[in-house]
Amino acid sequence: MGTKLKDIIIRKEVSFEDLQHKKVVVDSFNILYQFLTSIRQRDGSFLTDSQGRITSHLTGLFSRTIRMIECDIKPAFVFDGKPPALKMRERERRAAIKEEAELKYKEALAAENVEDMKKYAVRTTRLTKEMIEEAKELIEAMGFPIIQAPSEGEAQAAHIVKNGDAYAEVSQDYDCLMFGVKRVIQNLTVSEKRKVANKLAYETVKPQIIDLEENLKNLGITNDQLIVVGMLVGTDYNIGGIKGIGPKNALKLVKQHGSDFDALFKQVEWEKSFDFSWKEVFDLIKHMPVTDDYKLVWKNPNKEKIIEILCDKHEFNRARIESALEKLEAEKKKLSQRGLDGWF
Repeated sequence: MGTKLKDIIIRKEVSFEDLQHKKVVVDSFNILYQFLTSIRQRDGSFLTDSQGRITSHLTGLFSRTIRMIECDIKPAFVFDGKPPALKMRERERRAAIKEEAELKYKEALAAENVEDMKKYAVRTTRLTKEMIEEAKELIEAMGFPIIQAPSEGEAQAAHIVKNGDAYAEVSQDYDCLMFGVKRVIQNLTVSEKRKVANKLAYETVKPQIIDLEENLKNLGITNDQLIVVGMLVGTDYNIGGIKGIGPKNALKLVKQHGSDFDALFKQVEWEKSFDFSWKEVFDLIKHMPVTDDYKLVWKNPNKEKIIEILCDKHEFNRARIESALEKLEAEKKKLSQRGLDGWF
């Protein structure tokens, strides 16, 4: 779901060139969902191979990472671990929405209503264990680091950036700001297009960067207060937040109460919306489990393995994949000539 902080956050446009020589940590679940949602056929159905196996996520992953390499951006990929107990309600909510959308999609299919097929197909998106393992296999074959988070991938990615081991986190969600990430990069797409919510239509976008310190200074609050703002509008751990409170009103309330969060949540009558303490959500976000047991080591891509995964198994166009890999090799040589051979 993500936390709806967009209306109060400053974002600055950047180019791929601005991010050259930078190490970034990718929230893998976030971008894989993006690919599954946006890379589809005209009727809203997934891209598949001849056996009906979904390939949308692999198409997006390969194209996106090749683009990063061409621009001398070094990605590492973080994967979610065990979800917090408080997130189970959100997962149940999402599952119910998908089930309803699947029924609507079948009705649209039977009626040959292409527009409704597009609309409801997007809402049925699921990231399966098989897709996750395939994505990891491709990432590893391309030579990129994989980090397994003990819990939320966004929190782990934020932790890596805070440690100074990466420049920024790549994610479309704003939750990572509550986890204290220094910088977030959004819209890092290949085509500079983004899917419009709940439609199979696209809008032109440019990469943007969010600087946490700049935003906290602009808002006049601390990171703890930003967490509370997020809780008031709703997080994955308290779905929907407090009814009637948007981000601007939440910011106003936080400034009024300063660090007296208990008084704030009494005023908004938290207990009428949730059957658990506000402190439980706050402490979870503030102290989300993370690990320092990771290594950011980039290796040479395994061309044979990449072709095996994409072409032999999933019937991608071999000439196109080989051409992309040749470009990858050419970029590697350019980096070497600039004295940056340590990229891999």
